[in-house]
Amino acid sequence: MDQRCPGPMSRRQLLQVGSLALGGLALPEVLEGRAAAGHANQDTSVILLYCHGGPSQLETYDLKPEAPTSYRSVFWPISTNVPGMDICELFPLQAKIADRFSLVRSLHHTMSSHSDGGIEVLTGKTPTKPDPTSTSKSEHPDLGSVASRIHGMNRRAIPPYVSIPNKLYMTRPQYVGRHHAAFEAGDPSSKSFRAPLVDVVSGRDGLGLNDRKRLLGQLDKFRSDVDLNSDLVATERFRDLAFRMLTSPETATAFDLNKETDDLRDRYGRNVWGQGCLLARRLAEAGTAVTTVYINTPKSGQEFTNWDDHIMNAGRPGHFGDFMKVRLPYLDKALSTLIEDIFQRGLDKRIMVVVMGEFGRTPRLSHNSNGTGRDHWPQAYTALVSGGGLRMGQVVGATNSKAEYPTERPYTPKDLLATVYRHLGIDYRQTFTDYAGRPIHILGDGEAIRELI
Repeated sequence: MDQRCPGPMSRRQLLQVGSLALGGLALPEVLEGRAAAGHANQDTSVILLYCHGGPSQLETYDLKPEAPTSYRSVFWPISTNVPGMDICELFPLQAKIADRFSLVRSLHHTMSSHSDGGIEVLTGKTPTKPDPTSTSKSEHPDLGSVASRIHGMNRRAIPPYVSIPNKLYMTRPQYVGRHHAAFEAGDPSSKSFRAPLVDVVSGRDGLGLNDRKRLLGQLDKFRSDVDLNSDLVATERFRDLAFRMLTSPETATAFDLNKETDDLRDRYGRNVWGQGCLLARRLAEAGTAVTTVYINTPKSGQEFTNWDDHIMNAGRPGHFGDFMKVRLPYLDKALSTLIEDIFQRGLDKRIMVVVMGEFGRTPRLSHNSNGTGRDHWPQAYTALVSGGGLRMGQVVGATNSKAEYPTERPYTPKDLLATVYRHLGIDYRQTFTDYAGRPIHILGDGEAIRELI
Protein backbone atom coordinates (compact mmCIF):
# COMPACT_ATOMS: atom_id res chain seq x y z
CA MET A 1 0.00 0.00 0.00
CA ASP A 2 1.26 3.46 -0.89
CA GLN A 3 1.61 5.08 2.53
CA ARG A 4 1.74 8.54 0.96
CA CYS A 5 -1.76 8.27 -0.42
CA PRO A 6 -4.26 10.02 1.90
CA GLY A 7 -7.16 8.99 -0.31
CA PRO A 8 -9.73 11.21 -1.98
CA MET A 9 -11.32 14.05 -0.05
CA SER A 10 -14.63 13.40 1.65
CA ARG A 11 -17.79 15.06 0.36
CA ARG A 12 -18.26 18.52 1.89
CA GLN A 13 -21.53 19.98 3.06
CA LEU A 14 -22.18 23.25 1.26
CA LEU A 15 -24.75 26.01 1.27
CA GLN A 16 -26.98 25.21 -1.66
CA VAL A 17 -28.08 28.69 -2.56
CA GLY A 18 -24.93 30.47 -1.47
CA SER A 19 -22.58 28.36 -3.55
CA LEU A 20 -24.89 28.29 -6.54
CA ALA A 21 -25.57 31.96 -6.62
CA LEU A 22 -21.98 33.13 -6.89
CA GLY A 23 -19.84 30.79 -8.96
CA GLY A 24 -20.28 32.65 -12.22
CA LEU A 25 -21.79 36.01 -11.35
CA ALA A 26 -18.73 38.13 -10.78
CA LEU A 27 -18.27 39.25 -14.36
CA PRO A 28 -21.31 40.30 -16.41
CA GLU A 29 -18.89 41.14 -19.22
CA VAL A 30 -19.10 37.42 -20.07
CA LEU A 31 -22.42 38.07 -21.76
CA GLU A 32 -21.41 41.33 -23.40
CA GLY A 33 -18.06 39.97 -24.53
CA ARG A 34 -19.59 36.96 -26.19
CA ALA A 35 -22.23 39.07 -27.90
CA ALA A 36 -19.57 41.44 -29.22
CA ALA A 37 -17.47 38.54 -30.50
CA GLY A 38 -20.46 36.99 -32.26
CA HIS A 39 -20.23 33.67 -30.43
CA ALA A 40 -23.48 31.75 -30.09
CA ASN A 41 -24.06 29.29 -27.30
CA GLN A 42 -23.91 25.73 -28.53
CA ASP A 43 -26.98 23.60 -27.91
CA THR A 44 -24.88 20.76 -26.56
CA SER A 45 -23.97 19.56 -23.10
CA VAL A 46 -21.67 17.13 -21.31
CA ILE A 47 -22.39 15.24 -18.09
CA LEU A 48 -19.25 13.89 -16.45
CA LEU A 49 -19.60 11.21 -13.79
CA TYR A 50 -16.25 11.50 -12.07
CA CYS A 51 -15.44 8.36 -10.07
CA HIS A 52 -13.00 9.87 -7.65
CA GLY A 53 -10.32 7.57 -6.35
CA GLY A 54 -9.74 5.63 -9.57
CA PRO A 55 -12.11 2.76 -10.40
CA SER A 56 -10.54 -0.59 -11.20
CA GLN A 57 -10.69 -1.45 -14.89
CA LEU A 58 -10.65 -5.12 -13.90
CA GLU A 59 -13.74 -4.87 -11.71
CA THR A 60 -15.83 -2.72 -14.07
CA TYR A 61 -15.35 -2.75 -17.85
CA ASP A 62 -12.15 -4.70 -18.67
CA LEU A 63 -12.37 -7.98 -16.80
CA LYS A 64 -9.72 -10.58 -17.57
CA PRO A 65 -11.24 -13.93 -16.53
CA GLU A 66 -8.44 -15.92 -18.15
CA ALA A 67 -5.65 -14.10 -16.29
CA PRO A 68 -3.80 -15.71 -13.35
CA THR A 69 -5.68 -15.58 -10.06
CA SER A 70 -3.30 -12.94 -8.70
CA TYR A 71 -4.41 -10.59 -11.51
CA ARG A 72 -7.89 -11.37 -12.75
CA SER A 73 -11.03 -9.66 -11.60
CA VAL A 74 -12.65 -10.74 -8.35
CA PHE A 75 -15.96 -10.68 -10.27
CA TRP A 76 -17.16 -12.55 -13.34
CA PRO A 77 -17.99 -10.95 -16.68
CA ILE A 78 -21.48 -11.03 -18.14
CA SER A 79 -22.56 -10.63 -21.74
CA THR A 80 -24.30 -7.46 -22.92
CA ASN A 81 -26.71 -6.84 -25.76
CA VAL A 82 -23.65 -6.00 -27.88
CA PRO A 83 -21.91 -9.19 -29.07
CA GLY A 84 -18.37 -9.42 -27.76
CA MET A 85 -18.76 -6.70 -25.11
CA ASP A 86 -18.58 -8.16 -21.62
CA ILE A 87 -18.78 -6.11 -18.42
CA CYS A 88 -18.90 -6.76 -14.67
CA GLU A 89 -21.61 -9.07 -13.35
CA LEU A 90 -22.71 -6.30 -10.97
CA PHE A 91 -23.73 -4.17 -13.98
CA PRO A 92 -26.79 -6.10 -15.24
CA LEU A 93 -28.77 -2.94 -16.03
CA GLN A 94 -25.97 -1.52 -18.14
CA ALA A 95 -25.63 -4.87 -19.90
CA LYS A 96 -29.16 -4.45 -21.26
CA ILE A 97 -28.38 -1.06 -22.85
CA ALA A 98 -24.79 -1.54 -24.02
CA ASP A 99 -25.85 -0.54 -27.52
CA ARG A 100 -26.29 2.96 -26.10
CA PHE A 101 -22.74 3.41 -24.85
CA SER A 102 -19.17 2.69 -25.94
CA LEU A 103 -16.13 1.73 -23.89
CA VAL A 104 -12.65 3.14 -24.42
CA ARG A 105 -10.41 0.54 -22.78
CA SER A 106 -7.03 1.89 -23.87
CA LEU A 107 -6.71 5.17 -21.97
CA HIS A 108 -3.41 5.81 -20.22
CA HIS A 109 -1.15 8.49 -18.72
CA THR A 110 1.66 8.70 -16.14
CA MET A 111 0.31 10.58 -13.10
CA SER A 112 -0.15 8.18 -10.15
CA SER A 113 -1.48 10.43 -7.37
CA HIS A 114 -5.14 11.40 -7.05
CA SER A 115 -4.83 15.14 -7.60
CA ASP A 116 -2.23 14.90 -10.36
CA GLY A 117 -4.22 12.18 -12.11
CA GLY A 118 -7.36 14.31 -11.82
CA ILE A 119 -5.55 17.33 -13.22
CA GLU A 120 -4.31 15.24 -16.15
CA VAL A 121 -7.72 13.85 -17.13
CA LEU A 122 -9.76 17.02 -16.44
CA THR A 123 -7.47 19.64 -18.00
CA GLY A 124 -5.44 17.63 -20.50
CA LYS A 125 -2.29 19.16 -18.99
CA THR A 126 0.42 17.13 -17.28
CA PRO A 127 1.35 18.69 -13.90
CA THR A 128 4.82 20.22 -14.02
CA LYS A 129 5.49 19.36 -10.37
CA PRO A 130 3.82 16.05 -9.48
CA ASP A 131 2.75 15.85 -5.85
CA PRO A 132 2.52 12.36 -4.27
CA THR A 133 0.50 13.77 -1.34
CA SER A 134 -2.47 14.53 -3.62
CA THR A 135 -2.75 18.15 -2.54
CA SER A 136 -1.70 19.81 -5.78
CA LYS A 137 -3.97 22.22 -7.66
CA SER A 138 -4.19 22.70 -11.40
CA GLU A 139 -2.26 25.39 -13.23
CA HIS A 140 -4.86 25.33 -16.01
CA PRO A 141 -8.68 25.36 -16.18
CA ASP A 142 -10.63 22.14 -16.50
CA LEU A 143 -13.16 21.32 -19.20
CA GLY A 144 -16.03 22.98 -17.32
CA SER A 145 -14.24 26.27 -16.82
CA VAL A 146 -13.14 26.23 -20.46
CA ALA A 147 -16.73 25.69 -21.59
CA SER A 148 -17.95 28.43 -19.25
CA ARG A 149 -15.40 30.87 -20.65
CA ILE A 150 -16.31 30.13 -24.25
CA HIS A 151 -20.05 29.57 -23.98
CA GLY A 152 -20.92 31.99 -21.21
CA MET A 153 -24.30 32.13 -19.52
CA ASN A 154 -27.23 31.64 -21.86
CA ARG A 155 -30.17 33.99 -22.25
CA ARG A 156 -32.19 32.18 -19.59
CA ALA A 157 -29.43 32.77 -17.02
CA ILE A 158 -28.68 29.03 -16.70
CA PRO A 159 -25.17 28.60 -15.20
CA PRO A 160 -22.79 27.09 -17.78
CA TYR A 161 -20.79 24.93 -15.34
CA VAL A 162 -22.34 23.10 -12.37
CA SER A 163 -20.88 20.52 -9.99
CA ILE A 164 -23.00 18.08 -7.95
CA PRO A 165 -22.77 17.93 -4.97
CA ASN A 166 -19.46 19.81 -4.88
CA LYS A 167 -16.74 20.83 -7.28
CA LEU A 168 -13.69 18.75 -8.11
CA TYR A 169 -11.10 19.85 -5.58
CA MET A 170 -7.94 19.56 -7.71
CA THR A 171 -8.84 21.98 -10.51
CA ARG A 172 -9.08 25.78 -10.58
CA PRO A 173 -10.33 28.20 -13.25
CA GLN A 174 -6.98 29.97 -13.09
CA TYR A 175 -6.39 32.52 -15.86
CA VAL A 176 -9.88 32.25 -17.38
CA GLY A 177 -11.27 33.90 -14.24
CA ARG A 178 -12.79 32.81 -10.92
CA HIS A 179 -16.24 33.55 -12.27
CA HIS A 180 -15.80 30.48 -14.50
CA ALA A 181 -15.51 28.11 -11.54
CA ALA A 182 -18.24 25.54 -11.07
CA PHE A 183 -21.49 26.33 -9.30
CA GLU A 184 -21.76 23.87 -6.42
CA ALA A 185 -25.31 22.59 -6.18
CA GLY A 186 -25.12 20.59 -2.95
CA ASP A 187 -26.55 17.11 -2.34
CA PRO A 188 -29.86 16.71 -4.21
CA SER A 189 -30.67 13.56 -2.23
CA SER A 190 -30.63 15.42 1.07
CA LYS A 191 -33.97 15.96 2.78
CA SER A 192 -33.01 19.61 3.21
CA PHE A 193 -32.24 20.07 -0.49
CA ARG A 194 -34.61 22.42 -2.26
CA ALA A 195 -34.44 24.00 -5.66
CA PRO A 196 -31.78 26.69 -5.29
CA LEU A 197 -33.15 30.21 -5.68
CA VAL A 198 -36.76 29.07 -5.32
CA ASP A 199 -37.33 31.25 -2.25
CA VAL A 200 -36.00 34.26 -4.10
CA VAL A 201 -38.02 33.62 -7.23
CA SER A 202 -41.25 32.85 -5.39
CA GLY A 203 -40.91 35.72 -2.95
CA ARG A 204 -40.98 33.51 0.15
CA ASP A 205 -39.68 34.74 3.49
CA GLY A 206 -40.91 38.22 2.74
CA LEU A 207 -38.46 38.71 -0.13
CA GLY A 208 -40.28 40.28 -3.06
CA LEU A 209 -38.79 40.49 -6.53
CA ASN A 210 -39.09 44.26 -6.52
CA ASP A 211 -37.32 44.64 -3.21
CA ARG A 212 -33.82 44.97 -4.68
CA LYS A 213 -32.29 46.26 -1.48
CA ARG A 214 -33.27 43.16 0.49
CA LEU A 215 -32.41 40.87 -2.42
CA LEU A 216 -28.91 42.29 -2.60
CA GLY A 217 -28.60 42.08 1.15
CA GLN A 218 -29.30 38.36 0.94
CA LEU A 219 -26.78 38.09 -1.89
CA ASP A 220 -24.18 39.76 0.35
CA LYS A 221 -24.68 36.98 2.89
CA PHE A 222 -24.29 34.32 0.19
CA ARG A 223 -20.87 35.53 -0.84
CA SER A 224 -19.37 35.76 2.66
CA ASP A 225 -16.84 32.96 2.06
CA VAL A 226 -16.20 33.51 -1.63
CA ASP A 227 -12.98 35.19 -2.72
CA LEU A 228 -14.11 37.71 -5.35
CA ASN A 229 -12.38 40.83 -6.57
CA SER A 230 -13.72 43.67 -4.42
CA ASP A 231 -13.89 46.10 -7.32
CA LEU A 232 -16.09 43.71 -9.30
CA VAL A 233 -18.31 42.98 -6.32
CA ALA A 234 -18.91 46.68 -5.83
CA THR A 235 -20.07 47.41 -9.34
CA GLU A 236 -23.71 47.88 -10.20
CA ARG A 237 -23.17 45.76 -13.30
CA PHE A 238 -22.31 42.78 -11.13
CA ARG A 239 -25.43 43.36 -9.09
CA ASP A 240 -27.58 43.61 -12.18
CA LEU A 241 -26.37 40.22 -13.39
CA ALA A 242 -26.74 38.74 -9.92
CA PHE A 243 -30.31 40.00 -9.79
CA ARG A 244 -31.00 38.48 -13.19
CA MET A 245 -29.83 35.03 -12.22
CA LEU A 246 -31.35 35.07 -8.76
CA THR A 247 -34.74 35.92 -10.22
CA SER A 248 -34.61 33.55 -13.21
CA PRO A 249 -37.58 31.15 -13.10
CA GLU A 250 -35.81 28.93 -15.66
CA THR A 251 -32.85 28.49 -13.32
CA ALA A 252 -35.09 27.68 -10.36
CA THR A 253 -37.08 25.20 -12.45
CA ALA A 254 -33.96 23.43 -13.74
CA PHE A 255 -32.84 22.73 -10.18
CA ASP A 256 -36.26 21.65 -8.91
CA LEU A 257 -36.35 17.85 -8.74
CA ASN A 258 -39.93 17.97 -7.52
CA LYS A 259 -40.88 18.54 -11.15
CA GLU A 260 -40.04 14.87 -11.75
CA THR A 261 -42.29 11.93 -10.92
CA ASP A 262 -41.62 9.81 -7.86
CA ASP A 263 -41.30 6.79 -10.14
CA LEU A 264 -38.47 8.34 -12.14
CA ARG A 265 -36.70 9.55 -9.02
CA ASP A 266 -36.92 6.03 -7.61
CA ARG A 267 -35.51 4.59 -10.84
CA TYR A 268 -32.45 6.81 -10.55
CA GLY A 269 -32.05 5.94 -6.87
CA ARG A 270 -32.71 8.04 -3.79
CA ASN A 271 -29.06 8.71 -3.10
CA VAL A 272 -26.53 11.37 -4.06
CA TRP A 273 -25.45 9.52 -7.23
CA GLY A 274 -28.96 8.81 -8.45
CA GLN A 275 -30.47 12.20 -7.69
CA GLY A 276 -27.25 13.84 -8.88
CA CYS A 277 -27.59 12.16 -12.28
CA LEU A 278 -31.23 13.21 -12.50
CA LEU A 279 -30.36 16.82 -11.64
CA ALA A 280 -27.53 16.71 -14.19
CA ARG A 281 -29.96 15.63 -16.90
CA ARG A 282 -32.31 18.51 -16.03
CA LEU A 283 -29.45 21.02 -16.12
CA ALA A 284 -28.13 19.71 -19.43
CA GLU A 285 -31.61 19.87 -20.90
CA ALA A 286 -31.96 23.47 -19.67
CA GLY A 287 -28.66 24.60 -21.19
CA THR A 288 -25.79 23.95 -18.78
CA ALA A 289 -22.71 23.19 -20.88
CA VAL A 290 -20.84 20.99 -18.40
CA THR A 291 -22.18 19.25 -15.31
CA THR A 292 -19.93 17.12 -13.13
CA VAL A 293 -21.35 14.57 -10.73
CA TYR A 294 -18.85 13.71 -8.02
CA ILE A 295 -19.15 9.92 -7.78
CA ASN A 296 -17.45 9.42 -4.43
CA THR A 297 -19.78 7.45 -2.15
CA PRO A 298 -23.53 7.09 -2.84
CA LYS A 299 -24.45 7.36 0.83
CA SER A 300 -22.81 7.76 4.22
CA GLY A 301 -22.08 4.74 6.36
CA GLN A 302 -19.41 2.19 7.27
CA GLU A 303 -20.43 -0.07 4.40
CA PHE A 304 -19.56 2.61 1.83
CA THR A 305 -16.11 3.49 0.52
CA ASN A 306 -14.93 5.49 -2.49
CA TRP A 307 -13.03 4.15 -5.51
CA ASP A 308 -9.57 4.27 -3.93
CA ASP A 309 -9.56 0.50 -3.46
CA HIS A 310 -6.16 -0.08 -1.94
CA ILE A 311 -5.84 -2.00 1.31
CA MET A 312 -7.29 -0.02 4.22
CA ASN A 313 -9.26 2.32 1.98
CA ALA A 314 -10.94 4.86 4.27
CA GLY A 315 -9.04 3.21 7.12
CA ARG A 316 -11.14 0.06 6.90
CA PRO A 317 -9.67 -3.44 6.74
CA GLY A 318 -11.14 -6.10 4.50
CA HIS A 319 -11.42 -7.24 0.89
CA PHE A 320 -12.06 -4.42 -1.56
CA GLY A 321 -14.42 -6.67 -3.49
CA ASP A 322 -16.84 -6.64 -0.58
CA PHE A 323 -16.94 -2.84 -0.65
CA MET A 324 -17.40 -2.89 -4.43
CA LYS A 325 -20.35 -5.27 -4.10
CA VAL A 326 -22.07 -2.51 -2.16
CA ARG A 327 -20.96 0.35 -4.40
CA LEU A 328 -21.30 -0.98 -7.96
CA PRO A 329 -25.09 -1.58 -7.98
CA TYR A 330 -25.66 2.09 -7.09
CA LEU A 331 -23.62 3.16 -10.12
CA ASP A 332 -25.36 0.59 -12.32
CA LYS A 333 -28.79 1.91 -11.39
CA ALA A 334 -28.00 5.63 -11.65
CA LEU A 335 -25.97 5.43 -14.84
CA SER A 336 -28.27 3.06 -16.74
CA THR A 337 -31.30 5.20 -15.86
CA LEU A 338 -29.49 8.36 -16.94
CA ILE A 339 -28.59 6.87 -20.31
CA GLU A 340 -32.09 5.48 -20.88
CA ASP A 341 -33.68 8.78 -19.84
CA ILE A 342 -31.52 10.77 -22.25
CA PHE A 343 -32.25 8.46 -25.17
CA GLN A 344 -35.97 8.20 -24.44
CA ARG A 345 -36.25 11.98 -24.41
CA GLY A 346 -34.46 12.25 -27.75
CA LEU A 347 -31.55 14.11 -26.14
CA ASP A 348 -28.81 11.67 -27.11
CA LYS A 349 -27.39 13.96 -29.78
CA ARG A 350 -27.41 17.01 -27.53
CA ILE A 351 -26.09 15.40 -24.36
CA MET A 352 -22.88 13.42 -24.01
CA VAL A 353 -22.24 11.33 -20.89
CA VAL A 354 -18.70 10.43 -19.80
CA VAL A 355 -17.83 8.11 -16.90
CA MET A 356 -14.22 7.98 -15.72
CA GLY A 357 -11.84 8.41 -12.81
CA GLU A 358 -8.32 9.73 -12.54
CA PHE A 359 -6.70 6.35 -13.32
CA GLY A 360 -7.17 2.60 -13.04
CA ARG A 361 -5.88 0.11 -10.47
CA THR A 362 -2.88 -2.20 -10.35
CA PRO A 363 -3.48 -5.44 -12.24
CA ARG A 364 -1.74 -7.50 -9.57
CA LEU A 365 -3.76 -7.81 -6.37
CA SER A 366 -2.16 -6.68 -3.10
CA HIS A 367 -2.53 -8.75 0.07
CA ASN A 368 -1.53 -8.32 3.71
CA SER A 369 -2.98 -8.96 7.15
CA ASN A 370 -5.41 -6.05 6.71
CA GLY A 371 -7.01 -7.35 3.54
CA THR A 372 -6.85 -7.30 -0.25
CA GLY A 373 -6.86 -4.38 -2.66
CA ARG A 374 -5.48 -2.73 -5.76
CA ASP A 375 -3.23 0.34 -5.85
CA HIS A 376 -2.99 3.29 -8.28
CA TRP A 377 -2.36 2.48 -11.95
CA PRO A 378 -2.52 5.22 -14.63
CA GLN A 379 -0.96 3.01 -17.31
CA ALA A 380 -4.36 1.56 -18.32
CA TYR A 381 -7.94 2.47 -17.53
CA THR A 382 -11.38 2.59 -19.13
CA ALA A 383 -13.90 5.34 -19.80
CA LEU A 384 -17.54 4.93 -20.76
CA VAL A 385 -19.05 7.33 -23.30
CA SER A 386 -22.73 7.64 -24.20
CA GLY A 387 -24.77 9.89 -26.47
CA GLY A 388 -23.33 13.03 -28.02
CA GLY A 389 -24.33 11.82 -31.46
CA LEU A 390 -21.34 9.47 -31.30
CA ARG A 391 -21.08 5.86 -32.44
CA MET A 392 -22.39 3.61 -29.71
CA GLY A 393 -22.25 -0.11 -28.98
CA GLN A 394 -18.54 -0.71 -29.42
CA VAL A 395 -15.31 -1.31 -27.56
CA VAL A 396 -12.46 1.00 -28.56
CA GLY A 397 -8.92 -0.19 -27.88
CA ALA A 398 -7.70 -3.09 -25.79
CA THR A 399 -5.23 -3.93 -23.05
CA ASN A 400 -2.96 -6.93 -22.69
CA SER A 401 -4.01 -10.17 -20.99
CA LYS A 402 -3.51 -8.72 -17.50
CA ALA A 403 -4.99 -5.23 -18.15
CA GLU A 404 -1.57 -3.70 -17.61
CA TYR A 405 -1.03 -1.65 -20.79
CA PRO A 406 -2.88 -0.73 -23.98
CA THR A 407 -2.17 -3.00 -26.91
CA GLU A 408 -4.62 -1.56 -29.45
CA ARG A 409 -5.58 2.04 -30.22
CA PRO A 410 -3.89 3.68 -27.19
CA TYR A 411 -5.50 6.99 -26.27
CA THR A 412 -4.66 9.70 -23.75
CA PRO A 413 -6.80 12.05 -21.66
CA LYS A 414 -6.18 14.72 -24.30
CA ASP A 415 -7.87 12.56 -26.92
CA LEU A 416 -10.92 12.01 -24.76
CA LEU A 417 -11.10 15.74 -23.94
CA ALA A 418 -10.72 16.57 -27.64
CA THR A 419 -13.79 14.38 -28.23
CA VAL A 420 -15.67 16.26 -25.51
CA TYR A 421 -14.67 19.68 -26.86
CA ARG A 422 -15.66 18.63 -30.37
CA HIS A 423 -19.14 17.83 -29.07
CA LEU A 424 -19.34 21.20 -27.31
CA GLY A 425 -18.31 23.03 -30.47
CA ILE A 426 -15.07 24.23 -28.90
CA ASP A 427 -11.87 24.53 -30.93
CA TYR A 428 -9.45 22.97 -28.48
CA ARG A 429 -6.47 24.40 -30.39
CA GLN A 430 -7.45 27.96 -29.57
CA THR A 431 -5.57 29.80 -26.85
CA PHE A 432 -6.22 31.73 -23.66
CA THR A 433 -3.81 34.28 -22.21
CA ASP A 434 -2.28 33.28 -18.89
CA TYR A 435 -1.23 35.56 -16.04
CA ALA A 436 2.13 36.22 -17.69
CA GLY A 437 0.51 37.27 -20.96
CA ARG A 438 1.46 34.06 -22.75
CA PRO A 439 -0.93 32.24 -25.10
CA ILE A 440 -1.90 28.82 -23.70
CA HIS A 441 -3.64 26.27 -25.90
CA ILE A 442 -6.74 24.63 -24.44
CA LEU A 443 -5.16 21.28 -25.29
CA GLY A 444 -2.39 21.93 -27.78
CA ASP A 445 -2.47 18.42 -29.15
CA GLY A 446 -4.74 15.42 -28.93
CA GLU A 447 -7.28 14.25 -31.47
CA ALA A 448 -10.92 13.27 -31.14
CA ILE A 449 -11.27 9.48 -30.87
CA ARG A 450 -11.92 8.45 -34.44
CA GLU A 451 -13.88 5.30 -33.68
CA LEU A 452 -16.49 7.37 -31.84
CA ILE A 453 -17.13 10.07 -34.44
